Amino acid sequence: MDPNSICRKTKRLAGKQAELCQTEPEIVSEVAKGAKMAVRECQYQFRSRRWNCTSHNKYFGKILQQGNPPHGGAPDIRETAFVYAITAAGVIHAVTQACSMGELMQCGCEVTRNWAPPPPLAIGPGADGSSWEWGGCGDDVEYGYEKSRQFMDAKRKKGKSDIRTLIDLHNNEAGRLAVKNYMRTECKCHGLSGSCTLRTCWKKMPHFREVGDRLLDRFNGAFKVMGGNDGKTIIPVGHNIKPPDKQDLIYSADSPDFCQANRKTGSPGTRGRVCNSTALDVGGCDLLCCGRGYREETVVVEESCLCRFHWCCVVNCNKCTERKELSMCL
Repeated sequence: MDPNSICRKTKRLAGKQAELCQTEPEIVSEVAKGAKMAVRECQYQFRSRRWNCTSHNKYFGKILQQGNPPHGGAPDIRETAFVYAITAAGVIHAVTQACSMGELMQCGCEVTRNWAPPPPLAIGPGADGSSWEWGGCGDDVEYGYEKSRQFMDAKRKKGKSDIRTLIDLHNNEAGRLAVKNYMRTECKCHGLSGSCTLRTCWKKMPHFREVGDRLLDRFNGAFKVMGGNDGKTIIPVGHNIKPPDKQDLIYSADSPDFCQANRKTGSPGTRGRVCNSTALDVGGCDLLCCGRGYREETVVVEESCLCRFHWCCVVNCNKCTERKELSMCL
């Protein structure tokens, strides 16, 4: 995801991606930052699952190829849906943040003041109805949205009649909407002696952890779909199932169990993974170890401790060792 390596492969990139590399390389740099942020968030959200969003190329790349195999092959699975969605979300988040921080020449703070009024203050000075105005530096999420759409959707042209294209476009959009549809309002009070006679308010993006949490919920409730006869519609599989909305994640094939290492499917397996012997959920040893059992192991962990701040501006820490009992999948 290094921006230079991305652009060195322009022959393999779709037209809009190659154009961005040539005309706006700084945008591609933010795209790369967003993709790296997405991988970190994916690893956090899936840290206790059989597939833990490992970033090793031989596994992570295979998961992506479940949705975009070079010569045909397996269609999209749930994990592919999440990866596409969180990556599109990471790109919109990174580009928008760079705009607000003044790191990009072609964008800046959000200038369109078409949001609904902020909620009134419930308590404190100004609770009886202080005046307000849009100001500050709001996040220009529309700009970030457009750049994410241009780069992420470039290889998946609308109008193509294959199920993978429809699914990838849908999941990309679901990731972007997990940011765009959940902007929060921040305000600052102005007035004498701590009063709040005037509030200046602006819109900020949700924290990316919140975006990851929301997309994990969508992953857990993802819709299995199939393509319609016209090649342009998606139909949920099963009876009496409502159609997925734009924020839902969708997939078309069941995932492997990820219990055994398999480079072909992108499964690193779960042997040697740390599990929770007392938990009954996805991180519990029964589920994570796939019924193979687990062993107890004592490990020595070295951590920083007894840290002291020295003016100015150094933090000195000691190294402490601690013995921990861990459960490891067989």
